[in-house]
Amino acid sequence: MKKPVFTGVCTALVTPFWAGEVNYPLAELLLQRQIDAGISAVVLAGTTGEAPTLSDEEKITLFARCKAYAGNACTIIAGTGSNSTAHAIELSRAAEAVGVDALLVVSPYYNKATPEGLIAHYLSVAEAVNIPVIVYNVPSRTCTDIPVSVYQRLSLHPNIVGVKEATTDITKITAIRTACGDDFVIWSGNDDQIVPCTALGGKGVISVLSNVYPEATKKMTDSAIWGDFETASAMQCKLHPIIKALFSEVNPIPVKAAMEILGYDCGGCRLPLCDLSGEHRALLKSLLKT
Repeated sequence: MKKPVFTGVCTALVTPFWAGEVNYPLAELLLQRQIDAGISAVVLAGTTGEAPTLSDEEKITLFARCKAYAGNACTIIAGTGSNSTAHAIELSRAAEAVGVDALLVVSPYYNKATPEGLIAHYLSVAEAVNIPVIVYNVPSRTCTDIPVSVYQRLSLHPNIVGVKEATTDITKITAIRTACGDDFVIWSGNDDQIVPCTALGGKGVISVLSNVYPEATKKMTDSAIWGDFETASAMQCKLHPIIKALFSEVNPIPVKAAMEILGYDCGGCRLPLCDLSGEHRALLKSLLKT
């Protein structure tokens, strides 16, 4: 049996900026906040971390500093995906070299690989490193929905341990489990589907919400994992308005605004992402106050 990289909540951490540069001290503070809340893992330089506008040097420095800061207190997962397999391998090897615990690798975007291309891409990355690889399926970003048959092939590789599944098709969770078995872990990639995904055998979530409410996200997810669906489902419903607000515009625009409202000046997003609109900011501020 493959050991899950984490069970419960993994926060897709925002990348803070100051004067246009990565604010590494604040990144460490945000990491400590997650550790204090009992969060077991974080993803750095994922979608929420603005990976497309971070340089490779910024990513590797962020990985190295956060791993050195966290030690064994938190599992550090590095976002090393690319639409170029060679580039993904290069980033993945560099991340492994600075000590990260696992990799999150998004499916190639823009060039829209075929199923065989997806298999070759992921196997190439997995063969290049000696740490666990998590597949990231987010068709709203990549325009390619990874087929279940691809997961079935990938699940046979010892380094490929599971998937962050960020589709709106909750029935796909059942299909993945049926095809791949319990040895291939499924984590929800959508905060509004944490409880349904866990009810179908998922092991938790890679979350945007937990940047804002780490304790509540952990309680909801743990309750679902423990089988207390009365508590978990009530929390899923209660948190739905703030989850919806956090995706009122393209992620991570709203969550960075939310962090600023909470007192963590993470700076704005790098272009082409811009500031949150006044209407959505007012809604977010109202929800965070209540």
